[in-house]
Order: sequence, then structure tokens, then C-alpha cells
Amino acid sequence: MTDTLSRLHTAFSQAGVTGWLHAVDIDTGAQLDAGADQPVCTGSVHKLCLLVALHQLAAAGHLDLTERVDCPPGGRTPGPTGLAAMLDPVRMSLRDLAYLMTAVSDNTAADLLLHRVGLDAVNRTTARLGLARTHAVHTFSELLATLREDAGPGGARILTDPHVLTRLRALDPARTNRSTPRDMTRLLSAVWRDEACAPEHAAAVRRLLGLQVWPHRLASGFPFDDVHVAGKTGTLPTLRNEVGVVEYPDGGRYAVAVFTRTAHPAATLPAADAVIGTAARLAVEALRAGQGRT
Repeated sequence: MTDTLSRLHTAFSQAGVTGWLHAVDIDTGAQLDAGADQPVCTGSVHKLCLLVALHQLAAAGHLDLTERVDCPPGGRTPGPTGLAAMLDPVRMSLRDLAYLMTAVSDNTAADLLLHRVGLDAVNRTTARLGLARTHAVHTFSELLATLREDAGPGGARILTDPHVLTRLRALDPARTNRSTPRDMTRLLSAVWRDEACAPEHAAAVRRLLGLQVWPHRLASGFPFDDVHVAGKTGTLPTLRNEVGVVEYPDGGRYAVAVFTRTAHPAATLPAADAVIGTAARLAVEALRAGQGRT
């Protein structure tokens, strides 16, 4: 594993990021730790916690996933995808909102679900699962509001200023939605082992994570027809994250969490996206080699 850790460090460095990773074989518990207990800002990765909380409440009979919610055009949480980008009134079920939140990281869908579920329920869910360092502080609307407030009158354009970036609450794990790579792989492992919620609900969570449309991060490290990758991304200024599960045809299942930060404020940094897949592949290959798999 020492050689793999060195290769991970090199990959992160060459991509111009600081990276933290945890990977675990879901069935054997074998793991690779590269800063697994580092507090990190989750961004949209925290939608996974909300998704699990939603299904726990549904399994307990506290809500019906077919319940319909109205979403008028006004007051939607900003975002480039899903309901956030639509112009007309929409009415859809909680489970379809969960699909949009997971597959295209729709912020409006996430906040509609949070309005129904509540931040406290999300935090109770992560606490019950033993994720002691995972905590939701803001709705996604509130998180984006902190960016606007902290940026000041300069608006979004000033977010390229390194001095401004240092004062953003959204980039400080002590003041925003947070977790660690290890907590996230523990959550994923619980979902894949049907321990996070009732089996039919865990299967629904796995299905939605498998429908995520973004292939440029975690999935980019596994360009094989017979390897399945399911995951959830998270993005904030200078931060690019993804957590997910990689499944091989021989039955191997690996939960991986990769969180990165770069000093470069550009919104488009292909190398920073791609290194998430590279790092995940290096970690999974090391775990498979340790188990005698190729």
C-alpha cells in the first residue's frame, strides 16, 4: 500500500490539487487511507445523506414516496440543472425529486426534499449510522446564500480572488455541511449491505446513484463495459468531490470517497476532475491486488 499512497500523492500533485481519499472493500473490510479522517466540505455530496434519510423515513411509514409536491417558478434554489433551470410550474413525487437531486444534482429538488424531511432528520440519520463527523448545517439555498454574502458586493466574479476565497464559510468544514472520506465510505458500505435502510429502500438508493449522469470524475477511472460505477459528485469554488461504489463482474465491491481542493479558482479544470477517477482506480486496484483479484 505504501507504493499506492506514493502514486496517489503524485497524481494529486500533478493535477494541481490537494486530495483526501478513503477506499474500502465492502465485503472484506480491507481499506486504503490517504487522509481518510480529514474534515471536508461535502457540497452536493451531502445529498447522499438526505437521500438515505428520505428512504429511512419512508421505510418507517413517516412519508409516502409517491406524495406529490408543487414547485412554482418563483423562489427556486439556483442551479444549472433540473427544476432549478426550468421555467414553468412543476408537480412531482418525492421519489422523482430524489431522482433529479441524485442524477443531475438538482438543488431545487434537494431543498424541496429538505423542506419535507428536515435537516434534523438528516443529522439523526447520519448519527444513527455512526457517522460522527458528518453534519448538515445548511439547506442548499442557505449554502449558496453564504457564498453571496461572503463574496460581498463584488458578486460571483470576485470568487476568483484568492483573498475572498479564504473568507467563504462554504469552504470551511467547521462552518458548513461536512464529513470525512471515511464517513462517506461507511455510509456507502451500509447502503450496499442493506444496513442503512430496509433492503427495498437501499436498492432504490443504489439505483439512483447508478443513474448519475456525470462520467468525468469517479467513473472516468473505470472505462470498462463490465465495471459499474454509482456515485454522487459535489462541487464548490476550488472543491471537486465524488463518493461512490465500484462493482466488478467477479463480485468485488469497493466504496471510494475522493475530496480535492485546488488553489486555482477556475470553474473548468479537467485535470482536477480526472484525477478523482485516477485516484479511485489506483486505490481499487491496490485493494483488488491485496485480495488476489486482477
